[in-house]
Amino acid sequence: MAGGVYVVGGGSREYEGHVTIFVLVSCMVAATGGLIFGYDLGISGGVTSMDEFLSKFFPSVYKKEKNVSGHENEYCKFDSQLLTLFTSSLYVAALIASFFASTVTRIFGRKISMFIGGAVFLLGSILNAVATNIAMLIIGRLLLGVGVGFANQSVPVYLSEMAPPRIRGALNIGFQMAITIGILIANLVNYATSKMKGGYGWRVSLGLAAVPAIFMTIGALFLPDTPNSLVDRGHREKAREMLQKIRGTDNVDAEFQDLVIANEASVQVDHQWKDITQPRYRPQLTITILIPFFQQLTGINVIMFYCPVLFKTLGFGNDASLMSAVITGVVNVLATVVSIYSVDRYGRRILFLEGGIQMLICQVLIGVVLSKTFGISGEGILTKGQSDFVLFLICAYVAAFAWSWGPLGWLVPSEIFPLEIRSAGQSINVSVNMFFTFVIAQGFLSMLCHLKFGLFFFFAAFVIMMTFFIYLFLPETKNVPIEEMSEVWKAHWFWGKYYQNEAIGSSSHNVQLAAKV
Repeated sequence: MAGGVYVVGGGSREYEGHVTIFVLVSCMVAATGGLIFGYDLGISGGVTSMDEFLSKFFPSVYKKEKNVSGHENEYCKFDSQLLTLFTSSLYVAALIASFFASTVTRIFGRKISMFIGGAVFLLGSILNAVATNIAMLIIGRLLLGVGVGFANQSVPVYLSEMAPPRIRGALNIGFQMAITIGILIANLVNYATSKMKGGYGWRVSLGLAAVPAIFMTIGALFLPDTPNSLVDRGHREKAREMLQKIRGTDNVDAEFQDLVIANEASVQVDHQWKDITQPRYRPQLTITILIPFFQQLTGINVIMFYCPVLFKTLGFGNDASLMSAVITGVVNVLATVVSIYSVDRYGRRILFLEGGIQMLICQVLIGVVLSKTFGISGEGILTKGQSDFVLFLICAYVAAFAWSWGPLGWLVPSEIFPLEIRSAGQSINVSVNMFFTFVIAQGFLSMLCHLKFGLFFFFAAFVIMMTFFIYLFLPETKNVPIEEMSEVWKAHWFWGKYYQNEAIGSSSHNVQLAAKV
């Protein structure tokens, strides 16, 4: 497979090399960092629907779920801020950790951040498995959050830097594929452990998070550093050797020159957090804030966090709710495969747009079905046909997200920043993602109780906004080498104005740097 041909602004540039087994294996190992995030996303909803877990840690919720009073609103069965704190506390920790991870990633390299993430996540999973009170649960969740923050900071950047431009999208989506596989495994584990006798199934579910953590921790020890990271840390000869190894050719002069030029620019940046706010980085900063914001406002984590709880609330039995979560998990994995196949062939924009339209249709129809069944009072029962239809709509919604906003929400922000502010940019991406994940996780059950079926219309409104945003403001980035990404912004009808005043100076600066190389 030829590597790296792209066309920008009427010109073209080609890097030599091909897709090597070495780079594929390295990216596959690194992508397992997504397993820890995915496993947690899938496991928490199933655990919080288990009677043994609820009766031990959240007895008031358990009583409401069992309808002890005899007149519980179906929408409000699981409305408890303490219960949602169990899920959402992880994302506060991940948000804070992402800022520390940014510094570690830049100074010590991407693989060190992955190792730290895996090791801390392992500690958190052990603490959760042996928890005897709420405090131990929350502390364990906070440790899991630190692990997720480091992993989400480093893995997408690692994948974008290692991958040849032609298949960068597919390899980067390996991270999202690992997330979806983690979710599916978690759903299967929950289904199995819910049938365990003795009331300790939830401990097994939480404790098995140690398995993907071990994979990530050990895998990070054997991963090679990216050429970008080696150049950034002053190891140019090692960087050239690594570039030759991952591209499968000795002739890497053109790509290596671009890396060095990017590094020469990056060393001029003393304060990347200050520089990232400058006008010339306004396009990337805007995109990297709004894409993770919109990603969470699709409402996907309503499904991923609380899938069993949601299905239970909608009238599915305990076994049926867990099996329905497994079904949506399978759909999630298969649809991500579609994205891997399509993203470098058809581009990012078309997947974003199609996914947005499909999610919108599904959310509106779910809202209509719930409004006709439960109304405002929250009293009613879904018929077998209605339950099947709701399950179909949720699967169609999950599929749309899984081939659009799911993987692309991590891919696009990780590939658009220049080297000098890439760590800060990815940290902003992770922190915005984690902040709004926390908001949705903490507020969903309460929102469902108060907004009722209107919650789905609430998220549908945001899907409309984000789809128009992509149509107007996101340029296509497929097949563009990561160090040449500024060209797509210069050619954009809106973002191009941020480069007009710097075009001449930037061009002459690059010529001088190229001469040094």
